[in-house]
Amino acid sequence: MKKRLVSVLLAGVMALSLAACGESTAPADTTAPATEAPAAEEKKEEAPAAEEKKEEAPAADATADAGEALTLNMWCIATESDSNRHSYEEAIKEMAANHPEITLNWEAFENQSYKTKIKAAVSANEMPDIFFTWSCAFLGDFVDAGKVYCLDDAYKNYASELPEVMMGNSTYGGKHYGVPLTMNIVGLFANMDLLKEAGYDEIPGTYEEFIKCCDALKAKNIIPFGCAGKETWCVTEYLESVIEKSVGADALNDIFLGRATWDNADVGAAVDEFQKLVTNGYFDPSGAGLTNDEVKANFMAGKYAFYMNGTWNCADFAANADFKDKVKVSEFPVINADKAKLGQLIGGPSDTLAVAASSPNAEKAADYTFELGKLICHYGYLDGCGLPAWTPYGDTSTINPLTQAVSEICAKADSYVLFGDTAMSADDANTYLSYVDQVYGCQVDGTKFIQGLAKDIR
Repeated sequence: MKKRLVSVLLAGVMALSLAACGESTAPADTTAPATEAPAAEEKKEEAPAAEEKKEEAPAADATADAGEALTLNMWCIATESDSNRHSYEEAIKEMAANHPEITLNWEAFENQSYKTKIKAAVSANEMPDIFFTWSCAFLGDFVDAGKVYCLDDAYKNYASELPEVMMGNSTYGGKHYGVPLTMNIVGLFANMDLLKEAGYDEIPGTYEEFIKCCDALKAKNIIPFGCAGKETWCVTEYLESVIEKSVGADALNDIFLGRATWDNADVGAAVDEFQKLVTNGYFDPSGAGLTNDEVKANFMAGKYAFYMNGTWNCADFAANADFKDKVKVSEFPVINADKAKLGQLIGGPSDTLAVAASSPNAEKAADYTFELGKLICHYGYLDGCGLPAWTPYGDTSTINPLTQAVSEICAKADSYVLFGDTAMSADDANTYLSYVDQVYGCQVDGTKFIQGLAKDIR
């Protein structure tokens, strides 16, 4: 059973990364073949201030072989409250034991503030040796600027454990520039205790029934959705799912990648549909001023019935003894069956480690980054923070049921659209997020959204 789970996970995961970014900073076609589901067996707008925490890897065993002393600096987003924190800590601890000659100083920053920080560091050429990044256009902008070290030579030593197909979203012009970690999709998480109060034993599978469920929840004075308006990437988790399940994955992907215009009436209608969810009172009105950590805590405390966010959250949900048996995960239902279908998902391989071209120890940092990335992937997968980019190893029998459920969703996937603010270039992403924020605040409707983006981006 363990081997079957691993093989199906790999098949589903590989489907997430079939397209290289190629000559440009955007991925190509993301359509993936369907894979048989197995038997039962973790954007992105104002964000909280940066949480900076300097860490030093624990001292290694003094009996370990010593080499030339070296210090490397790394930036990431694995803050104390981040689901991936434990996987980073365990990986860094193991690296310290394996490489006592290397001292790793690392700092963790809050998600959105980190985006600003790393972009400023790239511009000023003041980057750490190793840095966390999102793949495709986000990393591609840095590659285009000549600020990222090419990993081709180092990758040769790890190709048997890290399939080429997993490198697609961090490959530019045929060269590799990133080490992928775990990958995730947007999941529709539900508190089943609250759904049962409204008369539902399962997450509704059709959009019509889903809306009826939301109305039934409201009738019981239960808030259907929690969303952190203070961090606009959280709003995109809802909006992009609504658009994708209205116009189809190909149409949305073409828009994100600049192959089609934003001025698409079907997209405008989908945005209006999302806004209807807001005006119908399905979202917690206080969420506009909350961070994602606060909204997530509220969901786990039973304030909301649904929470749409990355499947990296499986780790925290599964680790909470009071909540783990209440939560289930599904994909958002289809709104327009003529253009969309189940199995079209938002997400894919994005979390990546890269090496700065300016690092005085770039060659050694490259090897270190591959080893570290493999370990972060390993521990993150065991924690349930996402599906693995690297070939799983060791005992995987303890993978939590939520992550297993996500693997089954991915195994049946048809196609994927990478998170919009990652798929687009930095400037376009900022413009896009500004309009998303206005949609959530009901300042613009679907028509103004598509026309404004068509004018300001294309």
